[in-house]
Amino acid sequence: MRILISGGTGFIGKALCPLLVNQGHQVVLWTRQTKPALPQGVTEFVNQLSELEPDSVHAVINLAGAGIADKRWSPERKQLLISSRVNTTQQLVEWMQAQANPPEVLVSASAVGYYGEQGDQAVTEQTQPKAGFTHELCAAWENAALAAEALGVRVCLVRTGVVLGKGGGSLGKMLPAFRFGLGGRLGKGQHWFPWIHLEDMARVYAWLVENEQARGVFNASAPNPVTNADFTKSLGAALRRPTIFPMPEVVLKLLFGELAQLLLVSDKMLPQRLLAEGFQFTYPHLNEALTKVVAN
Repeated sequence: MRILISGGTGFIGKALCPLLVNQGHQVVLWTRQTKPALPQGVTEFVNQLSELEPDSVHAVINLAGAGIADKRWSPERKQLLISSRVNTTQQLVEWMQAQANPPEVLVSASAVGYYGEQGDQAVTEQTQPKAGFTHELCAAWENAALAAEALGVRVCLVRTGVVLGKGGGSLGKMLPAFRFGLGGRLGKGQHWFPWIHLEDMARVYAWLVENEQARGVFNASAPNPVTNADFTKSLGAALRRPTIFPMPEVVLKLLFGELAQLLLVSDKMLPQRLLAEGFQFTYPHLNEALTKVVAN
């Protein structure tokens, strides 16, 4: 299968592309970079969708978007977070519309932020969202992807938790402090923390592409979410370091502004549909996942 990937040079893409290549797929990246560092096994990229041979793509995976936690959420930054996701997705759908034979499937990223603050209740794909910026962003992103259904394209939306892996993601930002014994819980630490190992995240995308029955929304997080306090304890244990420096909520808000809500929101997200449809996690438990990530 020939698979087009946007955002393929990012954290998830670097793990996903080699997996797809090893499965026998041909991967081509759509990127703005004129000299991108291509993931292992990838030899082809385009800067413009018009460079693709018509009707040559069988599946599309859409990972593109500015880093949501990279900078404080100024009005300009919030607009960039939305436009970098929605505009890219709209361009993909418009390109599909111009094909005589559009791709069979679009697997498009979304995030746990769709749900907003959910407290201690279990969050499944049927959970009603709470209003807020992250919900508005994810809803606009998902709606742009769902427009492809009118073309007969099977659409899967991947609401992703915190991805744990080597060399990037949220954990990459946390590790230096934790390695020096300066880590600690955020706020009271009782908010739920949906997580997924990077290898499982890549496997979810590959599985959704190949599973012809899969369509609609899928929560992409391990089946055993933990609280931030438990995550902090487990990470300290994996590193064999103390975790005695909590970050009070008021300090987080002073440091990060509105972005602090991303660090304090509680979502006990469960991968109900993935499990029901037969996906098996390699890392269903946090301790195993963290041990693998922090190993030298």
